[in-house]
Amino acid sequence: MARFPLRSDLQVMQGYHSVQVDVPIRLNTNEAPFSPPAQWLDEVAQAVHSIEWNRYPDRAATELREGIAQLHGVNANQVFVANGSNEVLQSILLAYSGAGRTVATFAPTYQMHAQIAKVVGANVVEGSRNADFTLNAQEIERVVAESNPAVSFLCSPNNPTGIVEPRANIETLIKVAPGVVVIDEAYAQFSPWSALELINEESPVVVTRTFSKTWSMAAARLGYLVGPSWLVADLEAVVLPYHLDAFKQRAGVLALKYVGDMESRVLDIIAGRNAIESCFAGLQVDTWPSGANFVLFRPQATTGITGKALWQGLLDKGILVRDCSSWEGLANCLRVTIGTSQENEAFISAMKEIMK
Repeated sequence: MARFPLRSDLQVMQGYHSVQVDVPIRLNTNEAPFSPPAQWLDEVAQAVHSIEWNRYPDRAATELREGIAQLHGVNANQVFVANGSNEVLQSILLAYSGAGRTVATFAPTYQMHAQIAKVVGANVVEGSRNADFTLNAQEIERVVAESNPAVSFLCSPNNPTGIVEPRANIETLIKVAPGVVVIDEAYAQFSPWSALELINEESPVVVTRTFSKTWSMAAARLGYLVGPSWLVADLEAVVLPYHLDAFKQRAGVLALKYVGDMESRVLDIIAGRNAIESCFAGLQVDTWPSGANFVLFRPQATTGITGKALWQGLLDKGILVRDCSSWEGLANCLRVTIGTSQENEAFISAMKEIMK
């Protein structure tokens, strides 16, 4: 039987992925380096026995949404939960973009914003950042004026650069954008400020979050957004019924009991980030201020070392980082996730040896 062809507009696209290599130290996917609290693991194990496995889960994920709402001081009807923040993004784009509509991003940034937008049939317009990866308000205004986007994305802290978006830039986008504004805050707990304070019922503005990073739950695939209640109701029209299973809902509810543990892990990761940034200050590498759990860097041109060679040198020492050099505007750039103190020390030692 002949193969039925993929949609022609998708044939040149590749799925989003990161190279996985079996090495002792993996610092390439921005995962949390620490396990969740042992007591949480015990409670989750016990929860397995209380789930009615023959019944569908709570379609509205009521208890989980109430817990997240209490965490952020909003109402439960302002919270939407899904299978990772990527499904949250997909739901937004299914609801508000699609064929005949435009989505605006500002590259370099998280590639899944454009990827999902293209999959749902939208036209993607990319604004440009400065050489230091900051963004001018004038560029935001230009892109919006020329493209009239149905959905506009800003990632803060930005992935993969780590730069925290100034409040003024986000307010500019909210002011000029005609459609939905999405502030992707996957790494917000490592950052000095959050756009959550800009959420209200009058503006089509949402903040997306994830349990993968600071809650140490990447394996669970759990994400959410906070936004106006009417927008959350719109998303229910496009999400699949019973999309969030009962086990995942329970795991999320139990995780919210351990806010203090989460915040302690965040402080440890920030300390590790500071140590790596201090190391870079003494080496011939370019780097940028990060408000996330990773740092973007590249060897300086005068060293004669390419990003690919540095990536391979670290890999030869058993350390895997993310090679970002194929992304637009990121020639020779690598990204290192903050690990445990031992992993960070091994990375720093390897960098010093390679760069000497």
